[in-house]
Formats: sequence, structure tokens, C-alpha cells
Amino acid sequence: MKESILLVEDDSSIAIVITAALEAEGLHVDRCDSIAGRDCLLASKPYGLMLTDVMLTDGDGIETLPPVRAAFPRMQVIILSAQNTLDTAVRASDTGAFEYFPKPFDLEELVRTVRQALGALDGSDLPDAAEDLGQGLPLVGRSAAMQAVYRMITRVLRNDLTVLILGESGTGKELVAEAIHQLGNRRDGPFVAVNTAAIPHELIESELFGHEKGAFTGAVARQIGKFEQAARGTLFLDEIGDMPLEAQTRLLRALQSGRIRRVGGTEEIALNCRIIAATNRDLVPMIAAGTFREDLYYRLAVVPIELPPLRERADDVEALSRHFLARAAAEGLPRRQLSAAGAALLARQPWRGNVRELRNFIFRLALLARDDVVDDATIEPLLASDNAAQRAGEPEAGIGNAAPADFATALDAFLIQARPEPGTLYDSALAAFERPLFLHALAQTGGNQLRAAQLLGINRNTLRKRLVDLGIAPEDALGGR
Repeated sequence: MKESILLVEDDSSIAIVITAALEAEGLHVDRCDSIAGRDCLLASKPYGLMLTDVMLTDGDGIETLPPVRAAFPRMQVIILSAQNTLDTAVRASDTGAFEYFPKPFDLEELVRTVRQALGALDGSDLPDAAEDLGQGLPLVGRSAAMQAVYRMITRVLRNDLTVLILGESGTGKELVAEAIHQLGNRRDGPFVAVNTAAIPHELIESELFGHEKGAFTGAVARQIGKFEQAARGTLFLDEIGDMPLEAQTRLLRALQSGRIRRVGGTEEIALNCRIIAATNRDLVPMIAAGTFREDLYYRLAVVPIELPPLRERADDVEALSRHFLARAAAEGLPRRQLSAAGAALLARQPWRGNVRELRNFIFRLALLARDDVVDDATIEPLLASDNAAQRAGEPEAGIGNAAPADFATALDAFLIQARPEPGTLYDSALAAFERPLFLHALAQTGGNQLRAAQLLGINRNTLRKRLVDLGIAPEDALGGR
């Protein structure tokens, strides 16, 4: 009967827990611990759902699934695995599995998913062929946070839904976009990446949509834009939060209509590419501030994937470090091994630059280490040197110490609270940020206006006038210290 479930699990403790949870829901569960036992039970009666481990005593549960899927096309499959890599997640997805659960898993979530699988008429929206496409992808990590990312990736491989990848700088947003492209339906087409923040605002529309000869001064020939270059493939729009509003409007129109027009042209060209966007900025306050279009946000964020910072996946630091050491050796640097103590030290670091910072550090370590086995004694001096260099390059604590992204967040917050009238943004923002800036400069110089003006890079008389205009008294400056 449809509610009968087959559990294929060679870990008896896990099998007992799952069986008890499902039977408490009124479901009947048959258990076995091998592929041979699975095939025997499948031949004896129909099942609505099979839960199967990957590494079983007599073989790989995924590799042997295609004939089972062919013989029982309406039976749902949920895959359980301790081999928690993107490769495993993709292999599970390619079998047409209803869901993939990395171990350890949340038992309540598993029970809910079993109910959903049994209630689904047909979960075979993915191909039956088990094709191992995950090998060689540069996504490393088995932490719970990365498992959530892998599961989201597998959900978008067999469709063209627009994906918005969110995360701090250095978390690997472009790598995720490349993985979706390489594993998805459009892998035979081109992957075109565009950093929208690096394109001058006046050229961004021409870069994206192309232009006709004579469209503007300097347009001496027709140029094919990134949308057309990505035909039959994937267009990756990085740093989408930095796109100017006018270009956002044209991008929205293109996504809504499915057509573009080159700058200076009249011909409409049908889009034939998947769109993946990414940003390290928080778009919600930008929407409230009017600097990012809400309708464009919802067009892009059909499937949002949020990448965790490295500090929230410290369990992955060792695997990443060993991966980068191997990469460094492959690129001609000395071959190094990482000791347990060295791995533990690396896992304790904050890695504010995330995976990108770790990668650069490991390559530097591979170059400078004296011994083949790298331990904590070798790593500590290099970390100390890096930290000292960072401190030397940073301004003293205060308003000027904010990173560009932090300043943008502060400005967004100001815009939400102040809501300046149209045309008054410059004066309103200048007044809001100028006062704490002057107070900070005076506090740093002990109230000495000449030194404060020199610190700010302005004329002393200008400083005096602005202090009067802003109502800053000497005691305010000293108190700000």
C-alpha cells in the first residue's frame, strides 16, 4: 500500500530512531540494511516511499538507484548520507530523489518531508539518469550551513528560475553561480559573469544590452551585450546592489518582457539565458531608501541562496585549508601538509575576508613555510604579521573606520529614518554625517582646531564656520572624546 515505507539503513541506531518516529505517525516501515535486502523487499510488495542511505554494506545506494527508479517510477525516494558534499547532493538530485538529507538531520523535518513525499502524486520532475556531475567543483565543506546551500543548489538545477545569491564578500558567490551553471540544464552554453560595480554607470546599459554603431560618441561599431553573449547559457550579474537606478529599470523591463533592445537600436531580441544575481549588500533597507527597486528585487530573488560567512562554518576551515594546500601544490608551490594543531589554530581565526582571505593565506603559507608539515608554530608568526599589517593600514577607531559596506548600511539607515525630501538628500546626509565627523576629529586632536582641520584636510576657517553652523561648542568636542 502507498503508506508503506522501505527504510534501507545499515546503522541500526539511526534505523531504530527513524522507524519509531514514522510509526508514531501511523506509518508502516519495513527495514533492511543492504542493497540485496532492498531488492528482495521491493520484489515482495509495493512501497510508496523508500528512504535509503548511500554507503551500504554491499554497495552505493545512489549508484544502484537508476534501475529501481525505472522499475518503480511512482515510488518516492529520500536519500540519507553522511557523505555530505555537493557531489553527493547533486547525485541524489540527478536520481530524481524527492529530498536529500545529510547526516545528522533534524528528525522532525525528516518526518514532515516523508509526509510531503507521500502526499505528492509524482516527484519525478528531475531526470532519472544518475549522472555524476559534481566532481571537481570548488565548493568545499560539510558543515550544516553548507549542507543547506547544497540542498538549495540541487533544487534549481533542472529549471531556469532566477537565483539571487546573498553573502559577505569572499564567501564564494560566483563559485555557487558557476556550480548552478555547470550542473544545470544550460551547462553546454556559456557562463558570462559581469561585475556591475566595476562598469562606469554611463556604460552599464551598453555593456549589458549592447549598442548599435553611432548610438553615442565613440560607438564606432555594433557591440553585442552580455545578455546576447550569454545566449543558451547563464548570465551572472555580480554586485547587483551597486547597479544605478536607471539601469535597474531597464533590467527589470528586460526580465519582465523577456526581450532586450540594444542602445540606439530598434530591433527587439528575445532573451535566452538564465539569470543569476549576487550582492554583498542588504537590499531590504536599500528598497526602503529608494536606492534599489522593490519590483526588481522580487524578480531576482525567485530563489534566494544565502551563503554563510566562514566564521559560521568553522568546521569547514580544515577541509578548505587542505583543499587550498593541494591547489597551491598543483599550481607549482611546494607541497605542504597541515598538522592537527595547525588546523585547529586556523579554525579559531575570524577570517573577516571569509574563504577568499583563507585561500590567500594558505597560498602564502605554502610559499613561506620552511617545513613540509605546517603546524601552529609556523602559522602563528604569519598570522601575527598579517594582523599587524591590517592594523597598520587601518585608520584610528571612529567614523572613518567604517568599511564601504558599513558606510552604505549606515547611510541606508539614515535615509529610512530621516526620509529627506526629493532634492535635499545631499544637504541632509551631509549634515547628519558632518557633525559626528567633526566631533571625532576634535576629540582625536584634544580640541585643537588647527590640527583637526589638518586631519580633515580642510581650511581652519572652514572648520570654524562649520562648527558654528552645526552648533558644536568646545565642550561638545571634548565630551566627544
